[in-house]
Amino acid sequence: MTNTSLSLQHLIRKSSLTENAPLLIMLHGYGSDENDLFSFASELPKELFIISVKAPYPMQPYGNAWYAINFDAEQGKWNDNVQAKQSLDLVAKFIDEATAAYPVDKNNVSLLGFSQGSILSYGVALTYPNKVKHILALSGYINKEILPKNIKDQDYSGLDFYCSHGSVDQVIPVDWARQTAPFLNHLNIKHVYSEFPVGHGVAPQNFHELKEWLDKRI
Repeated sequence: MTNTSLSLQHLIRKSSLTENAPLLIMLHGYGSDENDLFSFASELPKELFIISVKAPYPMQPYGNAWYAINFDAEQGKWNDNVQAKQSLDLVAKFIDEATAAYPVDKNNVSLLGFSQGSILSYGVALTYPNKVKHILALSGYINKEILPKNIKDQDYSGLDFYCSHGSVDQVIPVDWARQTAPFLNHLNIKHVYSEFPVGHGVAPQNFHELKEWLDKRI
């Protein structure tokens, strides 16, 4: 089911609960769309109200992005961090819209992001920790350039992260992802970090582990 009435286009899978359902919002990767992660929905707990969001920037010939990546830059590639921050704020606004529009519990919101969607999920949680509870960050990393300056003053005690990465990821180096756990430790944020022997993707055992992690928290 597609909905275009809120600020970001999205697909929904209704919960088995008629009110106060735990909400899971999916953020796809660069060059993909809202159908990508939504394929996971049927495998996830029926109590979850699932929303898979389409990123705002269309790409050619197809797909969407949360922010531009310039692959022709002399330093290899660089991110448009201004656009990334705008998308981060857009997702935060969308969370408010979705919790008002659908029969969900605004105090039980999870974000599941892959790649660029994962980077954004970290950004949203670390900027707006009161809007989300659980973060499932797959094949991403923490981009410190898009985080607020007062990160040490925030209350992150309500957050819980599941982070995973492919040990032979050819798109986002695993070394970048390995900086996640020390960073979250430094802020005393609850988290799990796992690696799997795959490239830039989600291995079956990875999906099984995240599903178990999520099952215990909804």
